[in-house]
Order: sequence, then structure tokens, then C-alpha cells
Amino acid sequence: MMATLLTESLKDRFAALQAERTRSWTPAQLEANVAARRQLVDRFDPADVAQPGDSLPPLSFTEVGGDTSTLDALTADGSALLLLFRFATCAADNIALPYYAEALAPTLADRNIPLLALSPQIPDRLRDIKQRHGLPFPVATDADNGLARLINVTFQPDDRPSPPPAGWIGEVTGTDSWELPQPTALLVGPGRIVQWLHVSPDWLDRPEAADILRQIDGRV
Repeated sequence: MMATLLTESLKDRFAALQAERTRSWTPAQLEANVAARRQLVDRFDPADVAQPGDSLPPLSFTEVGGDTSTLDALTADGSALLLLFRFATCAADNIALPYYAEALAPTLADRNIPLLALSPQIPDRLRDIKQRHGLPFPVATDADNGLARLINVTFQPDDRPSPPPAGWIGEVTGTDSWELPQPTALLVGPGRIVQWLHVSPDWLDRPEAADILRQIDGRV
């Protein structure tokens, strides 16, 4: 737990990102970003997503580097924590994943709880975020948002011009799709049973490591 106590909070890290954006972005850019996050929060209903006790199918995920993670293997000896994130060049993900690597991963390793980060982005493009931060846990592709759709945490922006502009999200992720997951912490137990999940419709408001550990303590 000491790593969690000595690490700058995720909230503070996101606040620094927002302060930099306030300094460098135009008012129109800022308002568009805030409006997109506010819209997802307003539309979010906790009753619509997966619930504790739900059973997941035997999914598999291709990791950066080519190995395969499966839900069955991850939960063979107990619970596993999955972190669903957006994509490798998302500024918020580049804050959240290193934070969890510092403040959460060591405690989970001590408890033999596997940690896996998942994005719909193709594996070759996920390599960047894994290597840039030296993440100590596997990073893998949730192909076609398979898991994210099952737990009902995906979204698409209302504004989807056709044809899409250069640099649109499907081009960035390599998925040819607007669909992204809302950042989600998902605890899965033996038998691929959902034990707990936390969805962050506002991608700049994600749970602190200590909050996740408290939830794990109550279920594992």
C-alpha cells in the first residue's frame, strides 16, 4: 500500500493535464472536449452495464508481442483485474496506465492478482504505450470491442462525418470504426464471473488505486 500513499493522485495528474489544455487549447477546443465528456456522463446508466454475478464467455486477447491472454487462464487461480482503455495515443490513457503501474500493479502482484490492460486498438499500435512507460503488465487488444460490448461500455460520437476526415479514430486505432470503450476497471473471478466493475464515462475521472484495492478487498 505504500506505493499508493506516496504516488501523486490520478485526480491531480488529470488536473494538471486539464490546466495545460486550458493554457494551450482554444476555447472552442476546450468546450468540445468538455461537452463530449459531459454528454457521456449524462447518458450513463449503471443499470445498463454488466453486473456482479454475470458470466463472461471464454474470451482471448492478443497481447503486444504476440502472446495470448485468456479469461480462463487469468482467473484460473483467483480473480484478475482488467483495465479497459481507449488507445495508445490518448493523453488520458498515457496518464492513467503509468499511474496504475506505479500505484496498483505492485500490490496486485504481491497478491497474485493478474492485471491486463485492454484496448480495441490493434496490437502493433499498442506497442507504443507499453514500451513508452515500461508497463509491467500485459497490454492486449480487445478485438472488435468484444469484451467491451459484452459488458456494454462502448460508445460512438454523435458526430460521425462520412467519409471520415484524415486522422479519425478508426484510422488511429486501426479498427476502421468510431467505437471506443469507456474506461473501465473490471474484476473477474473464477469461472469468468464478474465480481465488480467501475465505468468512467468521463475519461478524465477514473478511480484511484486505493479505491480499486478497497473494492478488491471486499470481494477477493
